[in-house]
Amino acid sequence: MSTPRDRVVVVTGASAGIGEAAAIELAARGARVALVARRADALESVRAKIGERAIAIAADVTRRDDHARVVERTIAAFGHVDAYVNNAGRGITRKPSELTDGEVDEMILVNVKSVLYGVQAVLPHFRSRGAGHVVNVSSLLGRVPLAPFRSAYAASKAAMNLLSASLRAELRPEKILVSIVHPGVVQTDFGLNSIHGGLDNRTMPGSQPAAEVAKVIADVIEHRKAEAYTRPEYRGLIAGYYAADDVGELETKPPYAR
Repeated sequence: MSTPRDRVVVVTGASAGIGEAAAIELAARGARVALVARRADALESVRAKIGERAIAIAADVTRRDDHARVVERTIAAFGHVDAYVNNAGRGITRKPSELTDGEVDEMILVNVKSVLYGVQAVLPHFRSRGAGHVVNVSSLLGRVPLAPFRSAYAASKAAMNLLSASLRAELRPEKILVSIVHPGVVQTDFGLNSIHGGLDNRTMPGSQPAAEVAKVIADVIEHRKAEAYTRPEYRGLIAGYYAADDVGELETKPPYAR
């Protein structure tokens, strides 16, 4: 792997929120960063904040060909790729009993298939170098049912978690690591931009600044950690849920029932 000063990282969903914060943090630590998102003007604004250590690539992560183009552009600009951060995603505000086929399909496309497309696009390059690191940004909701109105989003993140863990097992012998980062509520436009709208995450109690999440992502890359939670108490919450004698009883109490 490259030294921190030579490290090249692709970050999807880099036009705002966690992706923007992660790109800025990585660049501050010496990495060169390929910023990826659909909105070219917003990407250019982030690139201007970082300077010459960043390039902007307008792309739609739900398209396989766009991921291939991202890899090609990044290698052309920086010579190689060390890490590929699949951060782009979208939420939905809908009870599980009300979900439509199209809404479920959209969640799987944006939050699961786009990750697979990114992995499969960069994997030949990683294999040619004998090293590489995929970092998939998940959610605490992919572990525990804290928000029924985020049902399809949570289900898609749970699917991404198991896909990522399976990829990690497959690729470990090739020295290619697949990591998962699990944020909770983050102070971004995620809720407002969800399908059918939603709460403003920035006003929710206990929400976490995007810059804190960005530091965790950067640490995962620096120290090649397989999994990380963006707050230490999340690990205990999840362990307690799956260790409970009666999950149904547990779900009648806070933080599951409000």
